[in-house]
Amino acid sequence: MNAKTKKINNQVMWNRLISVVEEQAQALIRTAFSTSVREAGDLSAGVYNSKGEMLAQAVTGTPGHVNAMAESVGHFIKYIGEKTFREGDVYITNDPWMGTGHLHDITVVTPTFKDQKFIGFFACTAHIVDIGGRGFGADAISIYEEGLYIPIMRFFDKGKINNTLIQIIRANVREPDQLVGDLFALAACNEIGIKRLLVMMEEFKIKNLTIISNFILERSYKATLEKISQLPQKEATGFMTIDGYNTPINIKIRLTILKHEIRCDFTGTSSVDEKGINVPLVYTKAYACYALKCTIAPNIPNNAGSLSPFKVFAPINSIVNAIHPAPVALRHVIGHFIPDTIFNALNKIMPNTVPAEGAGTLCNFQVSIRPTEYQSVGEDNYRSEVLTFNSGGSGARPNSDGLNATAFPSGVMTMPIEATENTGPIIIWRKELRPDSGGIGKFRGGLGQFMEVGVKEGYVFDFQAMFDRVNYPAKGQNGGGSGSPTLIRRDDGLKMKGKGKQFIPNGNKVHLAFPGGGGFGKVAHRDKSLIKRDLTLGYISTESAQLHYKLSEQEINSVLQNKKK
Repeated sequence: MNAKTKKINNQVMWNRLISVVEEQAQALIRTAFSTSVREAGDLSAGVYNSKGEMLAQAVTGTPGHVNAMAESVGHFIKYIGEKTFREGDVYITNDPWMGTGHLHDITVVTPTFKDQKFIGFFACTAHIVDIGGRGFGADAISIYEEGLYIPIMRFFDKGKINNTLIQIIRANVREPDQLVGDLFALAACNEIGIKRLLVMMEEFKIKNLTIISNFILERSYKATLEKISQLPQKEATGFMTIDGYNTPINIKIRLTILKHEIRCDFTGTSSVDEKGINVPLVYTKAYACYALKCTIAPNIPNNAGSLSPFKVFAPINSIVNAIHPAPVALRHVIGHFIPDTIFNALNKIMPNTVPAEGAGTLCNFQVSIRPTEYQSVGEDNYRSEVLTFNSGGSGARPNSDGLNATAFPSGVMTMPIEATENTGPIIIWRKELRPDSGGIGKFRGGLGQFMEVGVKEGYVFDFQAMFDRVNYPAKGQNGGGSGSPTLIRRDDGLKMKGKGKQFIPNGNKVHLAFPGGGGFGKVAHRDKSLIKRDLTLGYISTESAQLHYKLSEQEINSVLQNKKK
């Protein structure tokens, strides 16, 4: 086989590996019990070489899971020990510092063998709805309160299930059937990946992953370096202030572009918080690398090679490098703002190349539903844990409007109302786009959403809020306006906190308005046809069209008349 043919074969195998891990991810979605996986795609899947280096990731999944999981397999090699790997083994952990950042993510790793020889790993992660403890929220003051901790251990030992582990898990969580079902779904999706990989290896007549591994990692590394070498070798700082829990949080980054690497230094960022919004370094690295790849090398596949030129440093016990036993359940609330902070620095080095600030963190909430005291708990009166994934608007980009109700940077999908209401006695009375929430500008920020949430008659619920942008809305860029802030209150007018568990009495509902993204450029430069389109679609009100976008009364009436037709 000549050199050209070998190169073509390696490229085909690389593409096949990406397809293999995508099928792995889809198998997890089809078999998972939790709606966070089935409906929102809050997961990751990947294949690794024998050294624990990620070769390919699934297209489906979140950067926080995938890029964090990229480091986790190395911990499994260290703690399990390569000499003890056996066919039929499956390993597990939810250690926030060795997995993907909090106890609610379970990572499962399966060693892979061909002809009884160890060749690599498949790994996957999924967010599960309940892990015990205080529940999914920021109220804990240490990791010990946040739920069940599973150190790196065997889930299957040479094909035999660790039933002791299953018994411990079932005894410590509120939704045992759901969680155990998710565990087996995670193990099954790795098994699917292994089967597809072995078929590919037979087809291409290879005995191990060494050659294809070297090809992928070397080409990805060199391609990323080539992109970096084209950038200005400069240094800039990025800064952002966000709500925090009881006090505002400052994220500061010094970004340095060198010839062969990019450094991100978080010195100056707020210290670790007493509540569960702290971020393990692995999660900080995940979103820092993601922001840089989006800007600099978006078309280079994500793997250990393409990630290696990005170097991330954060002081120990800063909020972006929290160490055990700091509470970290809502590490995403802070972590999802890292890309916008990096964009803030990049905009000073490469103007007009990155978007304005967006909603950032997901607009998640979880409700713990229980019957009122006068009802007995039975088949029709049960306790439920319901987690929903929702999004505000993304920031406007240099050449286009921001995306409405879209999760950036997480990429998690918004869950359908029907799927949410099927998980318990919850009712979503209202879910719609929020007009005027996107920041004004030449390009408008993405819109947030309105939601109205309650439960069926005879139930009460605790509402676990996980929001931000209440006090610090997304800023516009290059003259663009800020997006609207987050609003949360009960239907009786009582203002609620943006974070924390809050009791909702029988008959009351929660009203939510999620934030919009910042605008880009001066509003005076916006194309009038886009303004009229937004008015037609209800993205802006007649008041905003006249006040901010300077449409005349005659123009507004003309748009409204055409809309009626």
